[in-house]
Amino acid sequence: MIKNILLISLGILLTSCAQNKSNHIKEPMQNTDPKKKVVYHVFTRLFGNTNTTNKPWGTIEENGVGKFEDFTAKALSEIKELGVTHIWYTGVPHHAVITDYTQFGISNDDPDVVKGRAGSPYAVKDYYQVDPDMAVNPANRLEEFEALINRTHQADLKVIIDIVPNHVARKYESLNTPEYTVPFGANDDTSVAYAKNNNFYYIPGTDFIVPQWENGYVPLGEKSASADAQFTESPAKWTGNGARDAQPAQNDWYETVKINYGVSPEGHKDFDLLPEDAGHWDHQKHFDFWKDKDVPASWKQFKEIALFWLDKGVDGFRYDMAEMVPVEFWSYMNAAIKMERPDAFLMAEVYNPQLYREYIFKGKMDYLYDKVELYDTIKHVMQGHGSTDHFAPILKYQEDIEHNMLHFLENHDEQRIASDAFAGDAAKGKPAMVVSALISTAPTMIYFGQELGEPALEDLGFGDPTRTSIFDYGSVPSVVRWVNDKNFDGGQSTPEEKELRDFYKRLLNFSLENSAIMGGYADIHWHNRQHTEWYNDRVHSFVRWSDTDKLIIVTNFDAKDTFGFELQIPQDIIKQWYLNDGTYKATDQLYNEEQAALQVQNQAGTIRVDIKPLQSFVFKIE
Repeated sequence: MIKNILLISLGILLTSCAQNKSNHIKEPMQNTDPKKKVVYHVFTRLFGNTNTTNKPWGTIEENGVGKFEDFTAKALSEIKELGVTHIWYTGVPHHAVITDYTQFGISNDDPDVVKGRAGSPYAVKDYYQVDPDMAVNPANRLEEFEALINRTHQADLKVIIDIVPNHVARKYESLNTPEYTVPFGANDDTSVAYAKNNNFYYIPGTDFIVPQWENGYVPLGEKSASADAQFTESPAKWTGNGARDAQPAQNDWYETVKINYGVSPEGHKDFDLLPEDAGHWDHQKHFDFWKDKDVPASWKQFKEIALFWLDKGVDGFRYDMAEMVPVEFWSYMNAAIKMERPDAFLMAEVYNPQLYREYIFKGKMDYLYDKVELYDTIKHVMQGHGSTDHFAPILKYQEDIEHNMLHFLENHDEQRIASDAFAGDAAKGKPAMVVSALISTAPTMIYFGQELGEPALEDLGFGDPTRTSIFDYGSVPSVVRWVNDKNFDGGQSTPEEKELRDFYKRLLNFSLENSAIMGGYADIHWHNRQHTEWYNDRVHSFVRWSDTDKLIIVTNFDAKDTFGFELQIPQDIIKQWYLNDGTYKATDQLYNEEQAALQVQNQAGTIRVDIKPLQSFVFKIE
């Protein structure tokens, strides 16, 4: 349904562009961000693991695990120099695991409700502790993570961690909850299906039943005495994805339970609603709106969790499946965070485009995943069955929120570019990254190993290859080669991996340093599609500018063909740039090798472009 709405919207916008034959010009924006933000998304326990066994369903002893201490000053310096401003450490909060840590006072988790051997990082067991797997000494695991926060800050990087507001582990058991609050479920009335201040939804009088495993699936990948379908939960709780059966299905989020935010099973909301004009309020007014309101217990508990981590030095959060939680909660939560840390970085998963503005303006989110619109569209072009004609309409549709739509080509939920199921070749990500990073003022995110062309071929257990597994112990081959026995210098990287990382480094640093990337934007693609011979929908072009820089950006998504054409720069752009008739030097900013000439005559410009397969130019006009 969402994709159908998107395609209709794109069709309307494309028709409008065709009828008007005008450029989408956006003036330099007035925002509080002087520079681009670039997020390095790293799956923490995989980053520094150099054990290459990668046995399916392997134990921590067999396959090894990365540690907090693997993020050395040298490693963080190299990440910073890649062109990164923020690092998102994924999988930090203590989640359910199979490994036995009872000697450290941690109860065992039942394999019947744990995904993979290492467990899902989105089945959090204790929000006031961190994953014991990643500590050299699990007894001091929180202190080891605090030391990582300090090292990260010393490298001039900001720290982001996950908060998963919609669900927690089936066996949530926080032994570290501070005295000023309570663990989830501790004060629940389990005799009723719903109560405003219950943390969970219940199925009174009914016990939980382990899913019926199908298609040969068995927890841990083998018949095991520990995976015996004997996990007990009485009464049963609703499952994290909203399934209300005592026996969830195998494809439900069976390892988690859903959090109650004061919404009854019938949909009644036991909290005040925001007025219609709340989208225009600042954080202070949102904070003031809630401070005297009676809000559900879960709201208060998650707010305390966020403030706890801010106090530890964390600089922001990535919110999992935010659209499954009422927008009023986000107003309450994010306003409280911003009152403590106005510069906190708050990004979230919201996949329904019809909700984007509500969660940005009313929910006070800084950034949302641009998955359903830009990512999906670019992916189709990379795969050879999409059109670059669709890029500009997306930017037009998002004009009021383009700064808030975080761009990415990989993350832990998506397939690796180099996998056969996606593009089959990491080089096909080059033109896509140029568009993704430079077309708007929004933050850019890359996933560790993306800059090395990681294809994710390993079958580590739960889940399918093509995505680097987040559920099992293992290592990432291209990252192992770059880590190079903890030297973090690419000493074992292949020539292709080194060349690709160099491309990412050039592009990301350029996006941080050039003022035009936070300035004006105009699409010139549609004009050239209408008027330029040999120009087609496998290439794409747009312009960016500031008071000091003028850029013409051209990309070729075709993996086989070179294209040559006289790229036209329309009169309205030339006027905007105050260029007189004449010849202007144009130098590519990525490799500083290619030069061209912009010819301006009668206040219209042309520049000869001969662009090879998967090549991109970022021409600066001098």
